[in-house]
Amino acid sequence: MALAELDEIRPLLVCPRCRSDLAERPDGLHCTSADCACHSPTPAPPAFPLAGRWPVLVDFGHSVVGRDTVASLARHANARGGADALPAPLRRVIKPPNRVAARNIDLLLRALPGPAPKLLVVGGATVGNGVGAAYRDARVRVIGFDIAAGPVTQFVADAHQVPLRTGSVDGVLVQAVLEHVLDPVAVVAEIHRVLRDDGLVYAETPFLQQVHAGAHDFTRYTASGHRYLFRRFEELAAGPVTGPGTQLLWSVDHLVRGLTRHALPGRAARAALFWLRGLDRLVPADFAQDDASALYFLGRRRDRQMTEDEIVDYYRGAQRHSDPT
Repeated sequence: MALAELDEIRPLLVCPRCRSDLAERPDGLHCTSADCACHSPTPAPPAFPLAGRWPVLVDFGHSVVGRDTVASLARHANARGGADALPAPLRRVIKPPNRVAARNIDLLLRALPGPAPKLLVVGGATVGNGVGAAYRDARVRVIGFDIAAGPVTQFVADAHQVPLRTGSVDGVLVQAVLEHVLDPVAVVAEIHRVLRDDGLVYAETPFLQQVHAGAHDFTRYTASGHRYLFRRFEELAAGPVTGPGTQLLWSVDHLVRGLTRHALPGRAARAALFWLRGLDRLVPADFAQDDASALYFLGRRRDRQMTEDEIVDYYRGAQRHSDPT
């Protein structure tokens, strides 16, 4: 697995609040700037404690994660839930391989420069569906963080304040994450900041999906809204990850859950109607863009920002042919 060692990552780490250098202690890290609230030399508790083997680089004063949750991060690091906990054959029915992600990750890996490019995985507690090639490519150094510790996490952090130096990575992968952050615009601005000039980003975000993380599910995007979120990036590729057939499966699942007041019957209905997913292939691209279950964006960092006129002209859905009256 191409995970970067923590010793490789440490020179890139900075204070999430002020971006000053960090100092190490046996029980954690703290900011070296005496003017920063995260400066906490001995004997004060470290501003950034350890949760098992994971440094927790969270500015607790500006995050949904509290200091009292640090201990639980390590306890639940290897827990599996939802479809991931099912036997492999059933898991492939409920959660089939993401071939769109696999194709785009291949494009991303081919475009990453140099002999050892750094790929930052935002929300990297586990290996995402279809992105395993990034972890198998011996050339790439993967840096993964999440708000919760996991098997492929090197440190814990909040994506609103990425504790990495400006221009320190060559690519960013952010799959099924932006719906779970309070301020996606701020998170994308952080992605833009930590990328080098001409760095690459690959994102997948839901459009027509039901709530799937309870109190930590905040946002959905149309294709145009997703593009404007990445307005400081040049588009290399964009489109539906999954279309209206998959979206219908989500709706059936949650309709049955609502009628039965239980998730298991919903999952059973979803498994029985798995063939609806195949209808995605029959829907033209412009209709799929208006009805997608999820969308992707592959782009290259730039300084020029997309204008309001450009985003209106960007729309590619089926309704561009309709009579506005």
